[in-house]
Amino acid sequence: QNISPQLAWTGVPAGTKSIALICDDPDAPVGDWVHWVVFNMPAATNALAEGVRALPAGSRKGTNDFRKLDYGGPCPPGGVHRYYFKIFALDAQLSLGEGATKAQLLKAMEGPILDQGALMGRYRRQ
Repeated sequence: QNISPQLAWTGVPAGTKSIALICDDPDAPVGDWVHWVVFNMPAATNALAEGVRALPAGSRKGTNDFRKLDYGGPCPPGGVHRYYFKIFALDAQLSLGEGATKAQLLKAMEGPILDQGALMGRYRRQ
């Protein structure tokens, strides 16, 4: 249904200027499959509601592997897949434009990462 899960985090370090989020599936048949890319969320952001469409002011959406700017839900062709939600506290606002890819985001984050965390969930089609 492409409804993003509710996410919340704590412990954002002092000096954080922005938050970035990547969700991907390393078990996809074609290799790592990107489901969600968000960056430049304000440092005070500590949660995203289930099914969020309007991100906090100033946030930018990246392009996922569905070639969309929004969350793309799990859809493994078979078996159980792991879905990682990775959060990054950055000491900078990134100069990337809307639609940046995960690879572009990772390159831009080289250096400004103050802290990071991850949540992993498993999913399989019924």
